[in-house]
Parts: sequence; structure tokens; C-alpha cells
Amino acid sequence: MPTSTNSLAEAWGSSPVGRVAAPLREQVSAALREAIHDFRLKPGQRLVERELIEQLDVSRTTVREALRELTAEGLVTMVPQKGAIVSAPSFDDVRDLYEVRAALESLLVQRFTERASRSQALGLAAAVEGFAEASAQGAGIQAVLAAKDVFYEVLLAGAASPALQQLTEGIQARVRVLRAASMSTPGRGSQAVDELRGVIAAIRARDGQHAAALYAEHIRKASRTALQSLHDIGAGPRPGEGAAS
Repeated sequence: MPTSTNSLAEAWGSSPVGRVAAPLREQVSAALREAIHDFRLKPGQRLVERELIEQLDVSRTTVREALRELTAEGLVTMVPQKGAIVSAPSFDDVRDLYEVRAALESLLVQRFTERASRSQALGLAAAVEGFAEASAQGAGIQAVLAAKDVFYEVLLAGAASPALQQLTEGIQARVRVLRAASMSTPGRGSQAVDELRGVIAAIRARDGQHAAALYAEHIRKASRTALQSLHDIGAGPRPGEGAAS
């Protein structure tokens, strides 16, 4: 799996992190997380402690704490004799994560259909249109993902299931980079909007099973797009090697 030759210095515009109220570890974690989500730090790229210390102007302890946090989130992998690298998910990782995501989130949609109030159903439809607007305007990937996150917030609230929320949020943290890869694919945003509008129509009809099935297919299409996108940047398996379906 190829790794990027970019230096860590190219991953962010300003070198040191700011000295603000948040603990330095949180600032370092946030800076690295954002660079990974934006693909400024590429899957497979080494995260050399010395370079991070110099670029971010923090201690070795702070860097190591931040790397441990990102490792727990699945964004960083510790490789023996090599150190920390940006996680480069294998085909099996992507397939399994998206199958779990499809199962959990489709169940959320079904519970939302059963439990959500009328105002929450309207809020979910509005969130889809907000996502549509962000996609149509060509907003940056972080803005598009933020718009989609609003959809998830309304969905979780209306589903009213703390257990499903905890499980879903754990998976969401693991697939953030994959979501960015999928949504960065030309045309995927408009396709996703059409898929989600279909889900909304089924929710309005109070057909939870149909809404859940449509949503599961939405996730599986995102999986295939993510696999293709990761392959295109040299970070994933070749499409057709058993792509999720």
C-alpha cells in the first residue's frame, strides 16, 4: 500500500497549535483529526513524533497522548518498528464497517419512523434539504459532512434509543474518513440527496421497513463509492475485489 511522500509540514497552514483554553492534547488531536479527515494527511502516511513536535510546538508527551486518542478512534494505527501511521483501512475493514453501519443506521431509521414526533420528522426532512444545499453549492467536504451530521443528530434524537446512539456514534467515528472519501466523489452528493429524499418519503408514509431498506441501500452505495475513492488515491483495495453490496 503506497504511502504519501508529503511532509507533515504540508498538513496544516500554521505550525504551532494555539494556546487557548482547551488542553494542548485536545488541540493537537483536533489538528491531526482535521488533517486526516481532509486528506491532508494521507492513509498510510507516517506520523513522525519529532516532526509533529517541531510543527505543533508541543511536548513529546502531548503528541503521544494525542496519537493514543486517535488510535482509539481508529484514525491512527501503531505499527511495530514503524510507529504511528494514518490508518489505511483494508477491504475487509471497509466492508465490515459499512455492513455494521448499514445494520445500525437502518434500525435507527425504523425506530425514528415509529417514535419521532411530527416536528422531528419535519426536522429530518429539513436536514436533508440542508445537506442538499451544501452539496449543490460545492461547499468543502467538512461543510458537507457537517450538514450531513445535522441529519444524524435529528435521526438519533427521534429514534430515542440511547443504546443505538452509543453504538452508532462509535461506528461514525471510525468511518469519518471513509465518508469524506465517498462524499468527495463527483456526483455522489446529488445521488445521496436523492436516496435520502426517498427515505424521507417512506418515513412520511410511516413505512418503517421500507425506509430502513432504502437507508441500508444508501449506506451500501456509499461503501462502494468509498472503496473506489480510496483506491483512486492509492489507499484501498481495487474495486471489484468483493465490493460491499
